[in-house]
Amino acid sequence: MKITQGCFSYLPDLTDDQISKQVQYCLANGWAVNIEFTDDPHPRNTYWEMWGLPMFDLQDAAGVMMELAECRRVYGDRYIRISGFDSSHGWESVRISFLVNRPKQEAEFELVRQEVGGRAIRYTTVRRPAAHASA
Repeated sequence: MKITQGCFSYLPDLTDDQISKQVQYCLANGWAVNIEFTDDPHPRNTYWEMWGLPMFDLQDAAGVMMELAECRRVYGDRYIRISGFDSSHGWESVRISFLVNRPKQEAEFELVRQEVGGRAIRYTTVRRPAAHASA
């Protein structure tokens, strides 16, 4: 199951050249760029681990791409995303975020429905164990 989080999530995975162009777009707009990773891509998990500090004063995407390569080397078996943070007054928020690395076996989730009093229905997302490919 392909996790769909962030920009471009319904498109094929971005190439490094495409990632570099998106990072350069962030830098051209004056946004800080950061790299994060996790092994828990649940939609409500907003606490991803940061790879180093956010990169505020870069002019060239090459610096971010070097850090991404090192992050992939260390955490290549996890989800890695890049975010662009706009610190300008009125925004002060993430303007772009997209996955740049996925594990070979992605996490799977299922939607569980529970009927409760008053004919109400509650939904929750549950992570399923990874399916193992048979050889």
